[in-house]
Amino acid sequence: MRNVYFNHDGSVDDLVSLLLLLQMPDVTLTGVGVVGADSYLEPALAASRKIIDRFGHGVQLNVAASNSRGVHPFPKEWRLDAFSLDALPILNEAGTINTPVASKPAHLDLIDKVQETAGKTTLVMTGPLTDLARALEVDPTITEKIDKLYWMGGTFDGRGNVAEPEQDGTTEWNAFWDPQAVKTVWDSDIAIQMVGLESTRQVPLTPAIRQHWALQRQHPAIDFIGQGYALVPALQHFETNSTYFLWDVLATVASDSPEVVTTKEVTSDVLTTGPGRGRTFEISDGRPVTLVTTVDHDAFFKRIDELAILADD
Repeated sequence: MRNVYFNHDGSVDDLVSLLLLLQMPDVTLTGVGVVGADSYLEPALAASRKIIDRFGHGVQLNVAASNSRGVHPFPKEWRLDAFSLDALPILNEAGTINTPVASKPAHLDLIDKVQETAGKTTLVMTGPLTDLARALEVDPTITEKIDKLYWMGGTFDGRGNVAEPEQDGTTEWNAFWDPQAVKTVWDSDIAIQMVGLESTRQVPLTPAIRQHWALQRQHPAIDFIGQGYALVPALQHFETNSTYFLWDVLATVASDSPEVVTTKEVTSDVLTTGPGRGRTFEISDGRPVTLVTTVDHDAFFKRIDELAILADD
């Protein structure tokens, strides 16, 4: 069994990732932290607790609320999805929430869970790296208990998804939210596997994928996945900076099923100032990162189905 601590920022993709982590047979989920980055904190926190109640097979967890704040906040329109997802009937049928909120903020909760768990812990992070960076500043020794970080963020091809003033278009949003946090983590000795934008473009949310899930909605978790992704736009005619790809789910599935991706090692650094702040870039004397390069599209979506169906039990 692998110990996994999951830190996410509350969008549809993050919450689907939480559902899938709860189904992975070889994963012991030791903790969950939620940051209000690509979401508002309260609905994202509530939805996380409800997903654990509904799909967690009775696991005893608490969910930590982050008090981290971004340097560059996500667009308000994107963050609103958390309110709708939290209101889905499948998450509210019970009428109560049993999974409690942790007593400490997420970066301190991460420290406690990593230090108190026997053996090493794998980190899966599908939002900004701020909570990890803050945890490293409080207790640098946690690196001794961290096996690996799987992160969805950054890009090395110069095609970012941030379209903001005084930004040059080369940066990915999770990195742009807090560039210095990425740099802090890069300067640590934690092993990193990175899912950047280049590989996520191979798994867009399309009408065909929506229909595939619609035909399997007799499985409650797949019904939840389909309903959740109904809140976001699909890639139909052309790519825009609001096109939805399965960014976070790719990072999450790849952390457990490495056969669905191919990777290469790159040496890299992070830009923290100027119009490209937040950009991850290759450099010969940089720190090594394992970068996901290609995805077996069919195997990836098959694995989502397999995990979601395990929630039937």
